[in-house]
Amino acid sequence: MARANSSRVTQFILLGLSDKRELQVLLFTTFLLAYAMVLLGNLLIIAAVRTDPKLSSPMYFLLCNLSFLDICCTSVTAPRVLVDLLCQRKAIVFEGCIAQLFFLHFVGSSEMFLLTVMAYDRYAAICRPLHYPALMSRGACWLLVCSCWAGGFLHSITQTLLTIQLPFCGPNTIDGYFCDVPPVLRLACADIRTTQWLMASNSGLISLGCFLLLLASYVPILLAVRGRVLHGHCRALSTCAAHLAVVTLFFVPCIFIYLRPFSTFALDKYVCVSYTVLSPLMNPLIYSLRNSEVQESLGRLWKR
Repeated sequence: MARANSSRVTQFILLGLSDKRELQVLLFTTFLLAYAMVLLGNLLIIAAVRTDPKLSSPMYFLLCNLSFLDICCTSVTAPRVLVDLLCQRKAIVFEGCIAQLFFLHFVGSSEMFLLTVMAYDRYAAICRPLHYPALMSRGACWLLVCSCWAGGFLHSITQTLLTIQLPFCGPNTIDGYFCDVPPVLRLACADIRTTQWLMASNSGLISLGCFLLLLASYVPILLAVRGRVLHGHCRALSTCAAHLAVVTLFFVPCIFIYLRPFSTFALDKYVCVSYTVLSPLMNPLIYSLRNSEVQESLGRLWKR
């Protein structure tokens, strides 16, 4: 069939995480529970922040946006995985594959930028408390969040355009449970070395750059709270530790996957579970269970 990009492939076959029926049943149950917990946990955080005036600080505004992105990120892959685990033939049409690729990178890169902004928020709150109201005003928060979404869109549309201009004439088998740039590129019937370098410099360097920038922001924070025993600083340090745990779980697998333009490992599809399922699952657990204000707000929300 003739296509706009000269492709003869009309669908891709996803091999999934396993071809054993018993293991597929176990994976279906695990993914279903994880997806339900992601939806429930993040929706509760959004509801608490939106309804409780006490959670009106910039930190909770950013946390609310992070929860929304977590829901979107998991929803791009999880429903499709659940359906495929119940089917013998796991096929996805070409257009659906490209759409999944676009939205995954859109919300994923937006979340990377947002996590970096959250680190800046903690830096401003701890290291520049007198200037914090001006640095993180409501208008500044909206500008930062919109910039994260805009940056995510530009990144994703670049990845998508570089992918759809390639010819796909077979094979059409993807060793994974969703469509992503690296496995799809390897199916192209063309020399993709230049494209792979462009992809690595886009996704890989963005992941690495955001992670290093985020880590660098914590150096002045640790220096500021060193030797202080005030409750406020201990609490801030605890919040930063939780933030670092989340971003490490999210960024390290992304760097591992996207900073290798020419190599692939069988482990890759299992590593992807970390940033598509585990990280969105851990965010509400870490931020809600370790935060007394969120716990109290959820308690009031339950009573209402």
